[in-house]
Amino acid sequence: MLASASELMRPQTDTIVAPSFPKDGDWINVATLKIEQQAPRPVLIEFWDFCRPSSLRAMRYTRQWQRRYEPAGLRIVSVHAPGFPPSHARELVEAAVERLKIEQAVLLDPQFEYWRAFENPGWPARYLFGPDLMLTDVHYGEGGYQETEAVIQELLGINEPLGELLDPSDGMDAELVVPTADQPGAYCGSYGAGQVWVVTEGRGYLTVNGERREIDAAGAHLLIDHNRHRDGVLELSAEPTLTVHATCFSAGLAARSA
Repeated sequence: MLASASELMRPQTDTIVAPSFPKDGDWINVATLKIEQQAPRPVLIEFWDFCRPSSLRAMRYTRQWQRRYEPAGLRIVSVHAPGFPPSHARELVEAAVERLKIEQAVLLDPQFEYWRAFENPGWPARYLFGPDLMLTDVHYGEGGYQETEAVIQELLGINEPLGELLDPSDGMDAELVVPTADQPGAYCGSYGAGQVWVVTEGRGYLTVNGERREIDAAGAHLLIDHNRHRDGVLELSAEPTLTVHATCFSAGLAARSA
């Protein structure tokens, strides 16, 4: 089944004010922030989880926007909401923030308090508020990066070339093939996907189709990158010191016609 990236859900915005940050919120990279103090700057709120491959792919763009547009006035707050057991540990989130070179403010939302304020449906999700803290743009899921960046520039009064897409499958006109559903644990069997990831906890070695791979940090790890959708067979096993919480399959571009 093919799905055009242009069909990704982008709900209509309305006269919605940015919800206040939790009063006793736990922050990384910054001191406590108050949403009311962010006006008159644009604010991008992003929900993510370092154990979710989709969040890591989207975070590549968020990091770029932080470095490019923060000096012009943009505030980015990446709200970490845990979807896997290791995501609940503050020290593992801190380690992931350092490892992924995340410089923007990170709000920990282990009880999904801020998530519920948005009625957020999943990871990743972006909510862009204007200088008046009114909702301007929303995007659920991956994709739509250049669309979001164009709105950021509009809010900042900037007219510059947009950043290049990091992968062809990130384009709005890309035809993606629906991949095999994510599987619990270390999956062995056939699959169809553009990429294969694992979500792990602990340290040790994985054996991936006969090849040993060292895993030295908790989180999502890319094992196989086909780029385009491909059918394959996966044989996966882990040492006792390494827990595999899930095997995840990501969409790839449709195969080229012969």
